[in-house]
Amino acid sequence: MKILVTGSSGLVGTALVEELKRAGNTVVRLVRPGSEGTSRPTEGFDVEWNPATGSMGGAAVGADAVVNLAGASIVDGRWTDARKKLLRNSRVDTTNALVNALARMAIRPRVFISASAIGYYGNCGDLKLTEESTPGDDFLSGMARDWEASAIKAEAIGIRVVRARFGVILAKQGGALPQMARPFRMGLGGKLGSGDQWMSWVTLDDAVRILLLTLENSAVSGAINVVSPQPLRNADFTKELARALHRQAIFSAPEFALKLVLGEMAGPLLLASFRVIPAQLEKLGYKFLNPDLQTVLASLL
Repeated sequence: MKILVTGSSGLVGTALVEELKRAGNTVVRLVRPGSEGTSRPTEGFDVEWNPATGSMGGAAVGADAVVNLAGASIVDGRWTDARKKLLRNSRVDTTNALVNALARMAIRPRVFISASAIGYYGNCGDLKLTEESTPGDDFLSGMARDWEASAIKAEAIGIRVVRARFGVILAKQGGALPQMARPFRMGLGGKLGSGDQWMSWVTLDDAVRILLLTLENSAVSGAINVVSPQPLRNADFTKELARALHRQAIFSAPEFALKLVLGEMAGPLLLASFRVIPAQLEKLGYKFLNPDLQTVLASLL
């Protein structure tokens, strides 16, 4: 297949591109003007595209699929009004521009896989959340809802759309895990707030395999929770992380301190509860490579 990928330099994008190329696919990385290309004939190639206008190079024509992983990092800086606008525009506006560009193609891709996040559901305590659950009402929820609404527009032009709602992605080469492990390595690790909030996670390996499944299986469409079937409370996650690092988890970060240091982002990112179940993946019979957190952390750390 010929596959267009946005966000190809991110944690998931990098791993996905490598796996797609390994399987013999032609990967076209859509890069913004001014980005440095790293094209080599054996590794696919870069095509410049401008999210502000939706224009893209002619080499993108004839693609069989699109994977949209673009979006500024949620954790790189406090959520000022300017930062929140950037976070939103890099997701919602970029996806709108991408769908509009696909609509102008005479021959369109068959499938559009667009990233989203379990932040869609908002803080729901102990409630088990499936793809049928309603969205929340905070900033992350609203952004995810509008992000997905932008992607859904591709259905009107005859493209199968999958909205991949990612949980916390665990990988040794980046993402949340190295940041979470840092205080533990220093002997200062512990639960966040009360520790009662649920965390839904997935390994990078499984995240990539799930994306491949959505590309290959024409029966998959709509929202899909990209999470392990074993969510757990922050306090339990903390204990497993401490065990994997051979450290103790005797400290805790009070809620007020987290909000003081991080501002608005502390609530939805660290203190909110997401007990998310991969109901659609279970219906598809997907077998997780790494469903057990203890085994995962021992391997990664």
